[in-house]
Amino acid sequence: MTTHTHHATNQAPAATADQAGAVDVFTFGEPEAISRLGLLDYVESMFNGRWYEPPFPLEGLAGAFRASPHHGSAIYLKRNILAASFVPHPLLSRETFKAWALDFLVFGNSYLEARRAVTGRTMRFEHALSRYMRRGKEKRYFYVPSWNEEHEFAKNSVFHLREPDINQELYGLPEYLSALQSALLNESATMFRRRYYENGSHAGFIMYLTDGAIGNADVDTLREQLRRSKGPGNFRNLFVHAPNGKPDGLKLIPVSEVAAKDDFSAIKNASMADVLAAHRVPPGLLGIIPNNTGGFGNADQALSVFMRNEIAPLQSLFETFNDWAGDELVRFSPYQPDGQTKG
Repeated sequence: MTTHTHHATNQAPAATADQAGAVDVFTFGEPEAISRLGLLDYVESMFNGRWYEPPFPLEGLAGAFRASPHHGSAIYLKRNILAASFVPHPLLSRETFKAWALDFLVFGNSYLEARRAVTGRTMRFEHALSRYMRRGKEKRYFYVPSWNEEHEFAKNSVFHLREPDINQELYGLPEYLSALQSALLNESATMFRRRYYENGSHAGFIMYLTDGAIGNADVDTLREQLRRSKGPGNFRNLFVHAPNGKPDGLKLIPVSEVAAKDDFSAIKNASMADVLAAHRVPPGLLGIIPNNTGGFGNADQALSVFMRNEIAPLQSLFETFNDWAGDELVRFSPYQPDGQTKG
């Protein structure tokens, strides 16, 4: 809403000084706040006549995967541990499992397609990209890489592993959604600081000169010296001598320090803590250097707890594929406290 202050010009032949310098004043109303709880009411899986749309934009999850180094690194850590302990099967290779596991950790959904011979015998299982997979009625599945291209899989040929959601039973949602804004904040802070240094505003300042002891010729000389200090070899020392000058007659006002007063380290650390809490990954396993003298504790103990509380439940989720396939295709080698695995 705006409010303007107007002055009528037809009431007097000439405007007074106050009217000539009048300023229009206007204000904007506050933006309507959106509750996150209310926003989630719009999260649903609509049916478009062929398949159900995902409850969350999958392209957004794919784009946010590499937004924060801690977010992407935590996902890769889980994927690498799962892949390293996976026991390959003639029908399910390690490379296929790696792609399958990565999709599940990023999207909360992952798919395996049974490639069958004309006799109906399963020759192998292949990974289908979760970003482009859509689920239809009666458990029909479609691969939709673009708006004008689609492929429907054969009936009962696709296994869908999903992270259960409390609002619908068609698609899964990743566990880290609560920390997605923190990961994006981390990216925004990094991009802001990078642009801040690229445009050179970190070296900007205003020279404020009010001292009458410095004449016009001296001002021209000072201006030329400042101009020469730009570019390669800048940050030079500049000497100014003003006899009988005032203490505050010549001042430097650093614009960059006023305009960029954000605490970059605090933003990075706070967003990192949110992301690691959502992934439940000990910071020492991601190569993060501790800021305190005590460190992060015993790394072997942290890895042991992480394997027991995080990796083992994930392994049990992937093993549910065996019930659908009717054979033990997914097996993992047991974890040993010394870091070795054995089949």
